Amino acid sequence: MRDPWTVLGTIDAIAPKYRGSERRDDGTTRLAREVSIVIEKDPMYGPRHDAERHRVGVEYETILEEVLQSLNIPFESENDLRQRGTSRTPDILLSCPFAINVGTETDERWKPVCWIDSKALFGDVKTHKESVIPQAESYVHRFGPGLLLYWFGHAPLQLLDDAQGDIAICGWDLPDQILLPTGDFVNTSSS
Repeated sequence: MRDPWTVLGTIDAIAPKYRGSERRDDGTTRLAREVSIVIEKDPMYGPRHDAERHRVGVEYETILEEVLQSLNIPFESENDLRQRGTSRTPDILLSCPFAINVGTETDERWKPVCWIDSKALFGDVKTHKESVIPQAESYVHRFGPGLLLYWFGHAPLQLLDDAQGDIAICGWDLPDQILLPTGDFVNTSSS
């Protein structure tokens, strides 16, 4: 409940048999005051937490955009895509796909990346499965394979769904190397 005063603020919101004990001198209700206090104090699910989580998400999207710009990698941002009228918008849609190495030092396997979605959170199994993958699969259907970047790390990769191999997952930062369509490598660690 974002605004308890609107929903619970007048005495009419209280069942008639309880109205006598609920009325306060200022004309509002005890229930509205208590719900408002709980919302303000809630560190995990209240509007203040939602606003902070959104702010951190935007901050990390901006960091990602700045890194890609410093590497001269052309892209459209989420805002650019919305201005175009795109209904589903990853944070970054690459103008020209690149590839990242998802293998090991001895067994290189390169995956194409057409879009990047920045997640300013830890990629736990439950959130990844229930929230992130359905969103990312819609990007796969529209734009091709992509990259989920969990800025605060993630659960072991073998526990995270990769949408039948169409989604690469990395944590903390972009992969160290990007393979451009020209065959050139871009070192991201120097940016």
